[in-house]
Amino acid sequence: MALLHTLFGSRDDTASERKRRSVALRERVSASGTALHAAYLLRSSTALIQLSEEEALTVVGYMQLRHCAEGEAIIRQGDSGGSGDDGFMALVVEGEVTVEAVSVSRTSPLTINVLGPGHLMGEMSLMDGAARSATCTASTEVRCAVLTREALEALMAEEPATASKLLSAVALRLSRRLREADSKLQLYSQLVLSMQQEINRLVPDES
Repeated sequence: MALLHTLFGSRDDTASERKRRSVALRERVSASGTALHAAYLLRSSTALIQLSEEEALTVVGYMQLRHCAEGEAIIRQGDSGGSGDDGFMALVVEGEVTVEAVSVSRTSPLTINVLGPGHLMGEMSLMDGAARSATCTASTEVRCAVLTREALEALMAEEPATASKLLSAVALRLSRRLREADSKLQLYSQLVLSMQQEINRLVPDES
């Protein structure tokens, strides 16, 4: 069930008509307690803090509310457009989600993170359409607000300023995650080097 129905169909693209639609959309979001809560969470430090209240209300107007049972896979590692996954992004509104991934060197999944209300998942595939890098499973009953690629395209056509701010905020979030991953990789490399040096000290080369 949609938080709000996306406004598709023919459009009068004058500035006054776009403004009227935008105001009407935010009014409808404001009338829903769940939508208001989702807009509040969308602006949290774990999601897209760069959005203004007005922009968050507009984005939520294009999202759909999804209920997930405990144990249900919301996102599956490796899925892409060819497997029916359109690259949607989801905001956790209620419940907890476990993020797991299987690497080449492992046969069982490794838990990467546990997400609660206010956390985003799937934003990488929303941006590039590539295969999912991890599996996100509902560890409790979960309610999440989903932004599909189709809805994003509608947002870009009807609310280009807000869509630009949204994409900029998502890009900044992904950039920060990449920098964090790079820092962890450097730390890992330093640890490996230290361990190798200690091994060399304890087991000197006898050649």
